Amino acid sequence: MLALAMLMAAIRLGKGPSLPDRVVAIELISSMVVGIIGVHALDTGVLSFLDVAIVVALVAFLAAIGFARFIERGGPRE
Repeated sequence: MLALAMLMAAIRLGKGPSLPDRVVAIELISSMVVGIIGVHALDTGVLSFLDVAIVVALVAFLAAIGFARFIERGGPRE
């Protein structure tokens, strides 16, 4: 289910008409990656993968803040 959701988000990323749509798709993909890492950690019993999932979630959050500030300021300046 997570892989199917990631595929649909990737399609949305490719077809996104505007930058905010693409940013939302990237955030959704990063959330799916965190979910896949978490499921893999529970499935294999290697709980150190949960640390990796936390780091990926924090980096995705910081990237979302950066994208939001970029969009708020009007995008690239010429």
